[in-house]
Amino acid sequence: MLGAFAAHGLKSQLPPYLLGVFETGVQYQAWHSLAIFGCAILARILSSKAVLYAALFFAVGIVFFSGSLYALALTGIKWFGPITPMGGVCFIIGWVVLAVAAWRSA
Repeated sequence: MLGAFAAHGLKSQLPPYLLGVFETGVQYQAWHSLAIFGCAILARILSSKAVLYAALFFAVGIVFFSGSLYALALTGIKWFGPITPMGGVCFIIGWVVLAVAAWRSA
């Protein structure tokens, strides 16, 4: 839905660079939302709290990474930019926690 909003609603409102920033946020949100659903399934199969922690890191990552990109693109306020890497770190931690949980269950 946000991708459609960007393609149709924002295309004429934002410069190409900021439209790309918004679309990057959409892509990362979509992929990590799928990862959260995968974690929910894996948590039931593996009975692992670590998988739930991974999902939590993905959710926080979406808020900080994608949220800051949306805010930057829509407002042009530059100080949202430095927030983005914190979300990226949360994504990385989430993937590491998920990998460790999978490795421990094997």
